[in-house]
Amino acid sequence: MTTSANSETVENCELCIVGAGIAGINALFAASRYLSRDQKVILVDRRSGVGGMWLDTYPYVRLHQPHPMFTAGNIEWTLGREPSYLATKPEVVDHFEHCLDEIKRRITVEERFGWSLESDEEIDGNVRVTCRTAGGERRVITAKRLVKAYGLRVTPNEALDVSSARVHSVSPDYCDVRNGEMGESDAPVWIIGGGKTAMDTAYAIITTCPDREVNLVAGSGTFFMSRDRIYPVGARRWWAGGLPSSFALETVRRFDGTNEQDVKNWFRELYGTWLTPETGNFMLGMLSEGENQTIAAGLKDVVMDHLVDAVDRNGSTDLVFRSGATKEIQPGSWIVNCTGYLTKNDYPYEPYVSGSGSVVSIQMRSATMHLPSFMGYFLTHLLLLDKMREIPLYELDLQELWHRSKPVLPFAMFSLAQYNIGLIADHVPAKVFTDCGLDFDRWYPLPRRMIGTARFMLTHRRERAHLRRSLDAIGERFDVRCGPLVHPTPARRRKTTASAAAAD
Repeated sequence: MTTSANSETVENCELCIVGAGIAGINALFAASRYLSRDQKVILVDRRSGVGGMWLDTYPYVRLHQPHPMFTAGNIEWTLGREPSYLATKPEVVDHFEHCLDEIKRRITVEERFGWSLESDEEIDGNVRVTCRTAGGERRVITAKRLVKAYGLRVTPNEALDVSSARVHSVSPDYCDVRNGEMGESDAPVWIIGGGKTAMDTAYAIITTCPDREVNLVAGSGTFFMSRDRIYPVGARRWWAGGLPSSFALETVRRFDGTNEQDVKNWFRELYGTWLTPETGNFMLGMLSEGENQTIAAGLKDVVMDHLVDAVDRNGSTDLVFRSGATKEIQPGSWIVNCTGYLTKNDYPYEPYVSGSGSVVSIQMRSATMHLPSFMGYFLTHLLLLDKMREIPLYELDLQELWHRSKPVLPFAMFSLAQYNIGLIADHVPAKVFTDCGLDFDRWYPLPRRMIGTARFMLTHRRERAHLRRSLDAIGERFDVRCGPLVHPTPARRRKTTASAAAAD
């Protein structure tokens, strides 16, 4: 720690990581493979502790996938549950804390919780990171490298603003639908949304209060990956299902950047499960066949439309839909906002790596993988191997693509990840991949995984030309940023303003 001429206190470190969610904790794990005890890491997060969005989200949330593959690097869980168990919110947060403790056994980490990033500026080979504490005080960190692990920038949902004074409009992030005033009420529930939050909410209410009237306003409908097909349990892991890397490869081979509807139909029939008559959306969520059947059996009504408002008129209370249709509902009904969390806010573009190669930014405007956890893990390895600028990774503006074509988004994400992981594999030590506990193939026994690894090593270079054509077609069709990162100048000095610095 030093004091500048103007009496400003400045902390010095080797690496600063902003964001203590799944992206940040994987970046920290990767850093622990390169740094020594005397090379300090400062971990900054605006929240009160490690966990990211898991500290904010609704209380009955569970992991989509079996818990062992939701971790930092290869750190094992201490939960003591069967591998197929879907960990709950408190269990996930506990595992984040365990991961941080394990990483601190290897390297020096100092936490700065309750701090928000205001700006970062590269000056004379260092990065000046300016933060604001919860009490409003200004703090400065000088680091050799910076990882801004924004991730998906998920923020809690607010209740829908409706006109009716006769309904209860709530958000699951602030209202536990199983307990309290809502749990004690027997009035009908209207769940707004058709994605994973809506399914979690419907399942929670139906299993907790099986006699409660529950209805779903599902928008365009959603299909999910069937957890039973992707992650068979018990001895079936030896012969049933298929490696996630295998179906990802088959998907990107079919997808050419223009045929998302055909690929969607094929993927849905082979790997999907759904309960709505239409399935306009697919965002890589998972649902088991049992969960799907329980929800379908417990719903009284499914409306395939988008809610605009709830209004009181002529003595009745009506839901008003985008199509112009209306539906009378019982006064006192509960309207639960389960609409999407992704891209609720528009953020300015920022490249995934700065011109100097000292600052990595993990976010949706310049995505390099399908999930922030993978970006945090692999990009930090590249950063500390000094290879960020020599590998021509593709970046994809997922925020803009979401606005322009939701149907193409999941298959673009598959192609992006497949392409960039193939490039990374040719430039990093094999241990980077063997230490990656995020790999979904790890669900399967080692002999099956070895087949998948051998196939990847034999084919990933041959797939590149096709993957490039698919990604280039997406960029051209939708006029979105999709291609190798190009810095306009080799700037030695750059600054991020506070408006772009809402870190997770």
